[in-house]
Amino acid sequence: MKSGENPAVNREEKLMEAMKNMKKPGEICNLKFDKTIRLWDEAIPLGNGLCGALIWGEPGHLRFSLDRGDIWDTTPDPGVLSEEFTYRNMIRLVREKNEEEIRRIFDTPYTKMLPSKLPAGNLVFDLKCEGNVCSELNMAGAEAHITVNGVCIRSFLHAEEKTGYVEIGLPADRFSFYVENPEYGIRETNEGAGRAGAEAESSRFKTGETAIDPETASAGSLKQLKYEKPEVSRTDDGQYFVQKISETFSYGVFVKLREKEGKTLLVYWIGSSPDGADWKEKALEKLENALDRGYGEAFASHSAWWESFWGKSSVTLPDPLFEKNWYLTNYFLGCCSRKGCYPMPLQGVWTADNGALPPWKGDYHHDLNTQLSYYSYLKANHLEEGETFTDYLWSMRDGARDFARRYYGARGICLPAVMAIDGTPLGGWGMYSLSPTNQLWICQAFERHYRFSGDRDFLKERAYPYLKETAEFILDILEERDGRYYLPISSSPEIHDDHIEAFLTPNSNYDLALMRYLFTALASLAEELGNGEEETWRGHLEKCPDLAVDKDGVLMLSPDERLTESHRHQSHAMAIHPLRLMPYDTEENKKVIDATVLDLERMGTGNWVGYSFAWLAEFYAIQGNGNGAAHQLEVFWKYCCSRNGFHLNGDYRNAGVTSLHYRPFTLEGNFCAADALQEMLLQSERGILAFFPAIPDEWREKKVSFEDFRAEKGLLVSAEWENGELTALTLKPQYDGEIFFRDYEQAEKIFRDTEVNVEERDGMGVIRAEGGTVIRGGTVRKDGTVIKGETVRRRDSWEREEQ
Repeated sequence: MKSGENPAVNREEKLMEAMKNMKKPGEICNLKFDKTIRLWDEAIPLGNGLCGALIWGEPGHLRFSLDRGDIWDTTPDPGVLSEEFTYRNMIRLVREKNEEEIRRIFDTPYTKMLPSKLPAGNLVFDLKCEGNVCSELNMAGAEAHITVNGVCIRSFLHAEEKTGYVEIGLPADRFSFYVENPEYGIRETNEGAGRAGAEAESSRFKTGETAIDPETASAGSLKQLKYEKPEVSRTDDGQYFVQKISETFSYGVFVKLREKEGKTLLVYWIGSSPDGADWKEKALEKLENALDRGYGEAFASHSAWWESFWGKSSVTLPDPLFEKNWYLTNYFLGCCSRKGCYPMPLQGVWTADNGALPPWKGDYHHDLNTQLSYYSYLKANHLEEGETFTDYLWSMRDGARDFARRYYGARGICLPAVMAIDGTPLGGWGMYSLSPTNQLWICQAFERHYRFSGDRDFLKERAYPYLKETAEFILDILEERDGRYYLPISSSPEIHDDHIEAFLTPNSNYDLALMRYLFTALASLAEELGNGEEETWRGHLEKCPDLAVDKDGVLMLSPDERLTESHRHQSHAMAIHPLRLMPYDTEENKKVIDATVLDLERMGTGNWVGYSFAWLAEFYAIQGNGNGAAHQLEVFWKYCCSRNGFHLNGDYRNAGVTSLHYRPFTLEGNFCAADALQEMLLQSERGILAFFPAIPDEWREKKVSFEDFRAEKGLLVSAEWENGELTALTLKPQYDGEIFFRDYEQAEKIFRDTEVNVEERDGMGVIRAEGGTVIRGGTVRKDGTVIKGETVRRRDSWEREEQ
């Protein structure tokens, strides 16, 4: 031993290193394709939060489909700026039952092509050979490996520097490449400028001329958009194009290459005008620096970022399908959501490469999509990646105030439920795209982030102010009758599609659950802050009617209507999940939850899409039905996801699990499924922990474990299940306080023969914990080894483990 070495510290460092290695996704999680990938939505995905790439195609046309999160044409449709486009007008038309006018004013803008997310372009290789293209994604290092006819290609998108690297095992004269601009139409010089091909004062299309394609969910071909010809440059060592979208926004794809020792290194950068006045010059400078650095050195720092990312949490599951998809979904999170970047829209950083606009314009949908996309990060312990969403929402408050005032005539904040990156409303089925209560669902992102981080500064400075200003908005538009609050018009996504019947008798259970959630959350947060406003919010809560439940105990759509057919959006059951207003711990709540789930089973899955199966898995996890939850997730991953894991919404394999057989790609289903899986392993609601509460029967006698899942109050939890019982538990509390266990006997057994005192309280186990300590409990494993419990009292012990 060297002088000055501490053997205890050395052992701890070795243990930490071993734990990091354990947390990496194993080889079984890698994407591997032995045949040429022929569709963009089955491609090898790379991403770094700002940019993305999809690798696919033949050896003579190997494509890197490129994307960047801020490449949009935000040209608003004139319809959303008209004086007709107001909440007051919608209320009037609903009461007149004027379906045609509602569609003309509120839905027609969405049938136009803009605003929309746009693709960046393509990097296309001709490898001058024929053969099968074998592709693999090494998930641990976020690196693609492509092999064709003995030629090896490696590629990654740098996690921090945002530059793309491609190493080709050929000299530069043995292959060719070109940078391809998206197939936009070309605007003639005499056409009006500044509206990306639209006429200066009018819409590009007549009403109904362009509509969302029911099969692809696209608003049309890129050729229908008209922009100026791109600026193109080709030199011996590189190429680039720059595309002007508007007077204020341009973007470009820049590529440089260098040959060394029979291999060619090619680097690329997707730049845009928000990068600064000299953004083009900076892009070329970045590429020169990247070439000087080289592939190996750059990959070392790139893989270090991903090693840290994977070190945040891990799972070990008996079923490789479940384990692979949990890691794959977290990979999608790391690719699509990074601090300092925009949050993921519908397709994240992987905009379609099929000559058309992306499904549903690649927009921000707040009636389910953004919310479901930002649930699983909490328990997976990826707070920074999740903060991307709350940071963005916080930055959009001025626009939300303006929209609340302009559209609703109200104070407070409200974002359009379907919007562009800059908050421009896109319209659409107005009963949902302009529903005021979707803003209340957005609030849950702030409230849950506080619950799981325990960050009181975040509570005081962001969560509470955001919820409070949203409450100011909703109170401004509520009507009070007989001491109860009612919305002027009400709906439930996406019941009755865009027909007049979609306007339900106020209040729908969807709207009402969100109102009750907001005031409940504000009362609880006010109590924690001690600001004296708790009773005010409880007073508003008391004015909210009770949820509508029929004689069978089933949650209804509205006070006078029950769901009678299979439907994709479980909006009537928001109170069960995700709002968690009905804990599964009273006979009354159990009756309603069980009856509502049974009713969904009775109606079947005929009109479901992918995320519907994941949502039902959440319900089953709440019930403790591990068999049901696992089955729904298996159906989701096998029949509603592409070979690369992308959620394609429909039963595109024609397996018979739903009547919808299309394949538009959106990400929210993936994250909902990952969240449901995490709920099967650990539940943390209202400060109460439950370990492996909903694992399927076939897992019960096997080993199941997770490491460093995040529970409420910033508590990190690691647990192991084997031979039908909890065999190991590690708790890392961030703050002083009590920790509650749903099952007292389980808690008492796991901490038996330790200094941890487990108190029984109302059937639950309760222990006192000191922030910064590590508390371990254990029992006898199946192989006879004993896991001993202990409490490590060094306050920095687990904090250093996280570094």
